[in-house]
Amino acid sequence: MGSGLSAISCCQRRTEAEGPSCTEYQPLLADRERQAVATLVKLFENDTRISFYEGEPLRALTVLARSDVHHLQLSAATAFSEISEFDVRAVTREALAPILYLLQSMYADVQQGASSALGNLAGVSENKRLIVELGGLELLVRQMLSPSTDAQINSVGCITNLAADEENKLAIARSGALVPLVRLGRSRDMRVQRNATGALLNMTHRAELRQMLVAAGAVTVLGELLQAKDEETLYYAITALSNIAVDSDGRDALWKAQAGLVAELLHIMQTRKIKVQAQVALTLRNLASDARYQLAIVQHGGLDALLPLLQSSYTALVVSAAACLRNLSIHADNEDPIICAGLLPELMDLVPQADQPELQCHAIATIRNLAANNGSDKQAFLDAGLFDRFQMTLEVKGVQPQVLCELAAAFSVFALNDQLWRPIVELGICRLLVQLLRCGHMDTEYNTCLALGSLVGKGHPEAAEELMRFWPRGLRKALLQALTLPEYAASNVRPGALWVIMALLNSRPAVVRKTLRSDAPILTAIESIGGSRVSSSSTCTSASWGLLPSIFGASTKPEDPDESTLNADNETAVVDDGFAPEVQRMHSLARQIVAL
Repeated sequence: MGSGLSAISCCQRRTEAEGPSCTEYQPLLADRERQAVATLVKLFENDTRISFYEGEPLRALTVLARSDVHHLQLSAATAFSEISEFDVRAVTREALAPILYLLQSMYADVQQGASSALGNLAGVSENKRLIVELGGLELLVRQMLSPSTDAQINSVGCITNLAADEENKLAIARSGALVPLVRLGRSRDMRVQRNATGALLNMTHRAELRQMLVAAGAVTVLGELLQAKDEETLYYAITALSNIAVDSDGRDALWKAQAGLVAELLHIMQTRKIKVQAQVALTLRNLASDARYQLAIVQHGGLDALLPLLQSSYTALVVSAAACLRNLSIHADNEDPIICAGLLPELMDLVPQADQPELQCHAIATIRNLAANNGSDKQAFLDAGLFDRFQMTLEVKGVQPQVLCELAAAFSVFALNDQLWRPIVELGICRLLVQLLRCGHMDTEYNTCLALGSLVGKGHPEAAEELMRFWPRGLRKALLQALTLPEYAASNVRPGALWVIMALLNSRPAVVRKTLRSDAPILTAIESIGGSRVSSSSTCTSASWGLLPSIFGASTKPEDPDESTLNADNETAVVDDGFAPEVQRMHSLARQIVAL
């Protein structure tokens, strides 16, 4: 077994107390202790596979744990520590009770053994909440305040494990543990520092806890830990900063407290191992949800640092770099620097990678954001093979729904650009977009309606003519299906379908009017929408109308910080009469079409 049980031996008990009661009680207690030692030695000699977390072995260890003899306490603590090294399992209250009792010992070496055992057992999910429930958290916080390095290592390591459980996080924050954890992040002992940083990281997975960490001074300490020589400590610190950067308040705190944060992260990204590089790129992505950081990252040479990551053979690096570029591309001032840095061809090459849908989404969204500025020259997009890559991706079978959604959203931007709309018509991409209208994915169908409506809404007759060629070849059927969806399932598709029809009417009124007048099902569906009254609980959201350009006067600039940021859900506005204004506008548009 090792020193834990081998150190157990019968010893003469010191008798310091005097008086009748002590004289009567102590011989009995000493007998119990001697019997416990004998039991443990016998059990260990006869069966090394026995469980010490239950039955007679646990009862014997409990007797030693509750002794006031230092040697016996230490034997019990050492035994629990060694047992838990190789026998880690879910245990009962009865098994944890003596360990927690030893954690309150007046002897430092006993406390260290107990905290080591508790840390080992805290790695099992069933034990995490039980330890907190039995009051272990308060005892561990007390241990963190100890001047003993070993006590700090064990107690902080245990809290790190406890903090991996979601229900424990708030209890840890309220226990007073945050300030000691932040302080120990500055420890000169690498092991204490690593454990403390890991605990802080585990506490960054909930918004309210991130705010508490910021208030406890964690931002400053985590920034200092970017200088850590230990790779794991550095990784924990970068990841914790990444999580704090998810919230706008966290980004504000970082902006104020860490003036050199971007430069430091970029330096680390170019000098450390792949795992750390990937995490730095993800941290920069979260920071780039803020316009100040979008500019700062580019100004500090971030694009040159991201280029080799995009060219890496390591998928995690490529994904993290693409995700960062996605957010950087939101800022209009970054369009030219991104293109001049030679990143556009690299992004184009990522679009057809069907085995990496997340990577495809980031690349497509970045290209869409860059193309959204209609005032700049888009020849670089055409030279980089924009439509070859996008058309190739659309024609592949089995493309993931999220990728199709991003493709449709990108075409809705291309269709509004003076240089990019024509290839959509001339290369036969309208056929593929019409097919997307029946893909069965609501957001993709809505984005496709935006693309087709934008294409025709520009007023180019050849675009309307091309689209009307597909009226009997799939367009009519797709639009009718969207117009006749049940109220609960209509989502954003129905206003999108109406807008495609309205755009066609505006572009080629005579031809479209004749077609509609001879199509009773389509006309009936539009009339039904125009005459119905729908409550504000309709699934047609105000965001649907906010994205419709031209006739609704909306911006075409897509603002989409990557999904790691916490975005509030769109809420449906309600007017005094109880009907949502976006639904009213949809009805109004339907009536306008009928009137035409």
